[in-house]
Amino acid sequence: MQTLTRNQPAATQSGFTLIELMIVVAIIGVLAAIAIPQYQNHVARSQVSRVMAETGQLRTTIEICLMENSLASCDIGYTQSNLLGADSMTFGGVTVAEDGSATDLSSLTVGGELSLVATMSGEVAASLAGKTLTWTRTASGSWSCSTDSDAKYTPSGCSNT
Repeated sequence: MQTLTRNQPAATQSGFTLIELMIVVAIIGVLAAIAIPQYQNHVARSQVSRVMAETGQLRTTIEICLMENSLASCDIGYTQSNLLGADSMTFGGVTVAEDGSATDLSSLTVGGELSLVATMSGEVAASLAGKTLTWTRTASGSWSCSTDSDAKYTPSGCSNT
């Protein structure tokens, strides 16, 4: 009687070698080194845009107070923001209260140029701490936006000073 023998296949490799794993880790490290700073720039730009939007909506109330000549008891409706610290907003040089209530703006002249200045502090990116965003109203009633943050963070519709 003849015995049948099977040819056993050679043992095959399963899993990854150490060098393959090190290459994958190196690739992930390079991608992270590129992506993290870009993400931080994106966050800072969105924070400046948010401050622009939050302060820009106050222009309507300010215009109403100016038209009704009620600057002495004007409540501009400012709500505290986590991007703007306490007492970080001024209108015409007068500090706006945290709750926006009954801020005495009677010292302002209606016909002159006025500015709404917001100083970024609180939970902003480190590169934005202490930077300002300013809405300026001309005597004719037109508004313009400017900021002293880096040009790469300046939102569209706002100029960099």
